[in-house]
Parts: sequence; structure tokens; C-alpha cells
Amino acid sequence: MKIHSHKNIWIPTLFFMVFFNAFPNQIFSKTTKTSQNAQKPRKAQTQQTTQAPQTPQSGFQCDAQSAVLMDGLTGQILYEQNPHLRIQPASFVKVLTLYLVLDALRAGQIKMDDLVTVSEKAWRTQGSKMFIKVGERVRVDDLLKGIAVASGNDACIAIAEHLTGSEEVFALKMNEKAALLRLKESQFKNSHGMSADDQYITAMDMALLARRYIEEHPEALILHSTTEFEYHGIRQGNRNTLLQKNIGVDGLKTGHIEESGYHLVATAKRDGQRMIAVVMGCDKMKKRAPEAQKLLEYGFRNFSTVEVVKKGASFGPVKVKRGKSNQVILTAAEDGRVTVAKGKENFVSVHPQLPPFLVAPIQRGQVVAKVLIQNEGKVVKEVNLLSSSEVLKSILPPWPVMAACILGLAILGLAGFWWFRRPKRKKF
Repeated sequence: MKIHSHKNIWIPTLFFMVFFNAFPNQIFSKTTKTSQNAQKPRKAQTQQTTQAPQTPQSGFQCDAQSAVLMDGLTGQILYEQNPHLRIQPASFVKVLTLYLVLDALRAGQIKMDDLVTVSEKAWRTQGSKMFIKVGERVRVDDLLKGIAVASGNDACIAIAEHLTGSEEVFALKMNEKAALLRLKESQFKNSHGMSADDQYITAMDMALLARRYIEEHPEALILHSTTEFEYHGIRQGNRNTLLQKNIGVDGLKTGHIEESGYHLVATAKRDGQRMIAVVMGCDKMKKRAPEAQKLLEYGFRNFSTVEVVKKGASFGPVKVKRGKSNQVILTAAEDGRVTVAKGKENFVSVHPQLPPFLVAPIQRGQVVAKVLIQNEGKVVKEVNLLSSSEVLKSILPPWPVMAACILGLAILGLAGFWWFRRPKRKKF
């Protein structure tokens, strides 16, 4: 009877040991959840990249209703004066008009050598003109120059009608684009900027628009830095007089209507830095260029743009579980730049937030971690880290499960061997 009792206890115990070794994760589910959470990149509390670094601004003022100075590479605001004041944009509108045209060119919807038929509405428009004629067929290339250099209102209407059929529909597209760009303090009613009810923009939004425009269409600066344009024998100069001063200015746009005064958004590049200065509402034309130049000089003299992470820079490797590869290299998704006051460049530091492991499958280009960039101990920017290669899930189970299964089978084999070789009970 003792042998029989021992068998009844031994078999359930044996099966429990096999199950325990083969499926430890199911038994200790809390441990599994903890390890899975460990691979998720920790979200850091970050400051907005548009916040201004600590700077000596006392005594500095711009003679305009509204002004903004932005680092064009980082988006950080270095100076602001009534930045959210809504003002009629005048020809600032043309930057967004050109943005949409260049988007259409890139998408293949139109071509530079396409011919645009000039409508009577385009021909009759008032204000600054390219001097195109009704019924004339004009190349898209010439219309772009007419808008960027001569600030032609007629060219704006002609290209707007060519793209969408009417200027009203084009204005809807402008506002859709503004929403995508997160211009929350702007509204557009036409393609050229002549006075219109409820058409406005702020200096902050104009700086944001200029930065995105230059980032997505750097080729546009060739247009905006052209100092003169001739069409039908009429030569017109670019109204941005800073282009002629050899101070690194290569754009962007002037504007003026009686209701809002004189505007200028100017951008300049020097020694790997780019600044964007916006002045709006100057009371005299002769003021806007000097005020914009003053902002640009203030930026270049007082700030440094520090690049601490290059796009494509490698991090890792990071261990991969349950994959056909056991590790993967991570790469930076973008350049990591920050703006600091001159003399404080060494206070910038980089802190990769790499997970202890990743679990396959992993797609190439998948965001799997982050790099935190700190300035004087404060996080000012995050850069995503991407998987540099695809890692497929392994067909074979993880080695602990395989080892547990083998061990379990071995125990079952030994138990079976013992069962059949055990001494038989004698019958009495």
C-alpha cells in the first residue's frame, strides 16, 4: 500500500514541475509585465523648443508694433515684442501662396514650364504688379519670380486660379495648410494680402511659417534672394533692401498696406546659424529694414546654435529578445540642436534613454527610444531613436522555454523508465 500511495503523490508533482519549467511567465505574470514595461522609453518632461533661453534683453527694443526673433534651426524664440498681436499681413500672405505652389510642384501636380492663362480678375487686381496681360499665357516659373521678387498681386491670382480654379477655393487651401502648420493666430482671405475683413497674422505665426517654409522648400531662397526681375521690359527690384548689404540675408518678404503699416520677415545665415526676424507695423518704410537687421545682429552676437546630435548618429546596440538577431543599432531621427547664450555652449549635454532590451518583431525605422538634450540640467529637446534594421520574430521559442521543455521531457522520460522498471508487488 505504501508504494501505491507514493505513486499517487509523485505523478501530480511531476506534472506540476514540467508545467512550472515550461511556462514560468504565465505563473509569474507580474514579473513579465515589469520586464515589458522596462523596454518602453521613459517619457521625459520637456520644455517647449520655442522658449527663449535666459538672455540679457534689458534695454533692447524694436521700433515696430510687433516683433519676433527666432533661431531658424531650432525654432527657439530669442526675442519677442507683442508677438501675438493680430495684424493684417499684407504681402506676408505671399509666403503661404508660394508654399502651396511649391508643394504642388513637388507633388507633380504642376510643372515649372506649364503655361497659365491670365484671367481678367488677375489682370485688373490693384497694388503691386508683375504686369501680366489678360489672356496671356505665362510660365509657372515666371509667376513664381513675379511673386517672390516683384510681389505681384496679379501673379498670385493667376497661379491660385490655375491650381484650384478660383481664388476663393485657394484661400480655403491656404487656411487648411495653416492649420497643418499649427498657425493658430492666422486667417487668410486671399492669395496676395490686399486688405480684407478678418485677414490677419501675428509675428509669432509668421516666424513659424517662415521656418517651416525654408525647411521644406530650401530652394525657395533662390527666388527670395533674387534682387531684381524683368518682365515685358519692366524691371523691378526686390523690396527687401537687406539683400544688398552682404550680411548673410537671403530672404524673405516685405509687406505693406495702409491699415497695418510696413512689415518685413528677414532671414540670414552665418557660420552654420540661421536667424529669422519678423517686424510688423512699422510706421515708415525706412524703418523696417534697419529694425529687422537690428534683430538679426542681436541674434548672431548673443546666441550660439549647438548641434549635439547628428541625424543618423548611431546609439546602442540594444539587446533583442525573441528575434532572429539578438541586437539592433539605433539611429537618430533628426539633428539635435539647441540655442544657448554665447559662452554657455558647454552646459549642453546628451542623455540617451536606451531600453534594457527590445522584443521582436521590430520594423526598420520604428521609434524605440529617445535621446534627451539638456541645457543647464533642464531637458530642452527630445530626439527619437529609430531601429536601423528590421528584426523578425524567431520561429524557435526563447531558450528558457526550450530548456524547460527539454528538462520536462527528460523528467517524464525518467519517470516513465522508473515506472516500467519498478519492482512489481507480490500477490499474496
